[in-house]
Amino acid sequence: MNHHIEKEFKATVRVPGSKSLSQRALVAAALAKGNSEISNVLVSQDTTYLMGGLRELGAEIIENENGFAVSGTGGRLSGSGRELFLGNNGTALRFLTALVCLGKGQYVLTGEKRLCERPVGALAEALQDMGVNIHTTNHCPPVRISADGLAGGKVTLKDIESSQYVSALLLCAPYTEKGIDLNLEGGVVSTPYIDLTIAVMKDFGADIRQTGPYAYHVKAGEIYQGRKYFVEGDASSASYFFLAAALLKKTIRIEGISRQSRQGDIKLLDVFEKLGCQVRSGETWVEVSGGDLAKGDFTFDLKDMPDMVPTLAVLAAFREGQTVISNVAHLRIKESNRLAAIVAELSRVGIDARELPDGVVIRGGRMHPASIETYNDHRIAMCFGIAGLAVPGIEISDKKCVDKSFPSFWEELKKL
Repeated sequence: MNHHIEKEFKATVRVPGSKSLSQRALVAAALAKGNSEISNVLVSQDTTYLMGGLRELGAEIIENENGFAVSGTGGRLSGSGRELFLGNNGTALRFLTALVCLGKGQYVLTGEKRLCERPVGALAEALQDMGVNIHTTNHCPPVRISADGLAGGKVTLKDIESSQYVSALLLCAPYTEKGIDLNLEGGVVSTPYIDLTIAVMKDFGADIRQTGPYAYHVKAGEIYQGRKYFVEGDASSASYFFLAAALLKKTIRIEGISRQSRQGDIKLLDVFEKLGCQVRSGETWVEVSGGDLAKGDFTFDLKDMPDMVPTLAVLAAFREGQTVISNVAHLRIKESNRLAAIVAELSRVGIDARELPDGVVIRGGRMHPASIETYNDHRIAMCFGIAGLAVPGIEISDKKCVDKSFPSFWEELKKL
């Protein structure tokens, strides 16, 4: 459409390594036999808590100029009797809950107040069925485990509210006595994250096969081998710059990600194209150009990219018409109750938004200045930070919370 835009303005930003892939690769390297070199790791609050936990369990993780050198444990964990404090990192909590079961002795996993409100019940039950002595507090952390290895075998998870339970069990599966046959029944959310886990497991040498649409077989004994691993850029972090391009009607190139990424959140580009943006991409970059936003009523099912709901919600606020975001009830158990937070903050800036049982409905309008409450949620802070580029006077009350996933966010924002 507007080819002259490009000459006027083109900003280039760089996103850090993928949080999802960094965490999975660190866990695999910590369990692996031998040494790994993991480069382009995201260094943030979340990954720092995870690395702290993995070090307590006996992995040696040393920062160097390329990233991190990891000496794996070969699946023999130490650190019994210690408390693992994981901040508000739900992924680390769930991954390590399964992981410590491979060790021997007592483990306690806990974190900040909000983490202790985030459920681990279904995972604890699955581990209990395998014979693990595990106690939760009302299905939430602190989690107390008396570990003595994992038997494995047949496991069924029903109607789970987090794909992280699946990833946690799969990541440990090569180290169980019998391997794991995992079946998922009923509703399954965020399946692209399960695919990411499988990809990393295969990269580190595990034998994992998908035996049905929601059935997985992992062979015992085919343990991870140390290797060099490059973490691709974070698609979720990149989404805030897709949003900036759309709101500023400019062209922004995001370096370090690819449209071919296995990360589910890259699919937000399809949604942005439907809503009037243009996308170009190369092997290591994506370029988004904003134009006139599409008018009218749209419904988007974001079950497979729940972290993108705040980003799309802010775009919806600037668009003429109604946007329904559906199939994301599990957002209530994220860093904040994300559905309530989105509605509260959009209302605060004068946008008509309300919660649905499984999502939100937003009517586009004109935002007015306000100080945004972030609920200590990095994603709320970042998407409203972008709104502030288009609406002077939108202030973010707690800028530090972006350190959870994207510590250099405000620096990158200045480039716009």
